[in-house]
Amino acid sequence: MSGRGKLVCVTGASGYIAAWLVKMLLERNYTVNATVRSLNDPQKTEHLLALDGAKERLHLFEANLLEEGSFDPAVDGCDCVFHTASPVNHSSTNPEAELVEPAVKGTLNVLESCTKVPSIKRVVITSSMASVMFTAKPLKPDVVMDETWFSSPVLCEEQKLYYPLGKTLAEQAALKFAEEHKIDLVTLHPGLVLGALLQPVLNASSKVMLDLIKTGRDMFGGVYRFVDVRDVAYAHIRAFEDPSASGRYCLVGNVTDSSEALEILHKLYPALSLPDKLEGDKPVVPPNHVSKERAKSLGIHFRPLEVSLKDMVESFKEKNFLLF
Repeated sequence: MSGRGKLVCVTGASGYIAAWLVKMLLERNYTVNATVRSLNDPQKTEHLLALDGAKERLHLFEANLLEEGSFDPAVDGCDCVFHTASPVNHSSTNPEAELVEPAVKGTLNVLESCTKVPSIKRVVITSSMASVMFTAKPLKPDVVMDETWFSSPVLCEEQKLYYPLGKTLAEQAALKFAEEHKIDLVTLHPGLVLGALLQPVLNASSKVMLDLIKTGRDMFGGVYRFVDVRDVAYAHIRAFEDPSASGRYCLVGNVTDSSEALEILHKLYPALSLPDKLEGDKPVVPPNHVSKERAKSLGIHFRPLEVSLKDMVESFKEKNFLLF
C-alpha cells in the first residue's frame, strides 16, 4: 500500500523503533510529522533528516510527554498517529517520576490531542511484552503467552518492576480512554528489540545486548524474547494499513536463553572476544513460548535471530560501541 497523500505522526521519533518506522513510512511515500524532545539536539534529529525522502516529506516538531497540548500541532490533520514515545531506563533513581508518570501521562496527553482531530482514523501505540508477561502464571516450557495475558500492576509494584509497571498502567489508561472517546486503538507488544541501529546513541535494549556481549551480564534471568526492530516497525505500518487490525499484538520472533545467543555470536564472530559463560553461571531456564498467530495475521514474518544479531553487531562496530 502506498502512503502517497497520507499524513501520519510518529511520537518519540528519534528512538530505536521510531526511527525505523519513520524510515519505512518515508519509503512508502507517507508524509510524516515526527516529534522529538528537542529540535536543537543533533543526536535526536540528524539521523532522521538524513533519511531518503526526509527533505520533501518529513516535518519535525518539539513535544513533551508531560505537557498537555504539546502534541496538538504534530497530530493536526493526520490520518494515523503512532505513539512510540516512552521512557526506558533500567537504572533509574526515581522510577515513579522518570518511568511510570511519563508513560501514563504521556500516553493520555497524546490521545487527548488525537480527540481534537477528526481526520485521525487509528492510533497505534508501542507497548511492550512487559505489559503482557508479568502475571502470577508459571512460565513453564509448555506455556504459550498470547494477547489474552495482562501484566499485574500489583505484582510489578511489589517486585519493583517499574518499566513493566509504567507500560502496564499506560496501556490500561489508553484502553479506557479509547473506549470512552471511541478511538480506534491498536497496541503492539514487542519483546527485546535488536537489529541494526539508525540512531547515533545507544538505546536501552541495545545496551542490554552490548553488556551481554562484553561481560556476559544477563539482565533477564536467562530467557530472552527477541524481535528485530525492522519487523516491529513494519508491524506498526501494517497495524494502520490493515483495516481488520484491532486489539493487541505480541511481537516476538524468537524465545531463547542468553547462552544460545552467545553461541550464535561465537559462530558469527570467532574473532570477537566473547565471555565463555554468563555472569554468575546461572542454570539454563527452559524458555516458554509466545504466540505468533496474531502477528502473522498482520503479515509479519519474523527475521531469523542470526540475522538480527549480526546486523546489531555490525551497527555496534560502525558506531564504535564495540571494537574488535
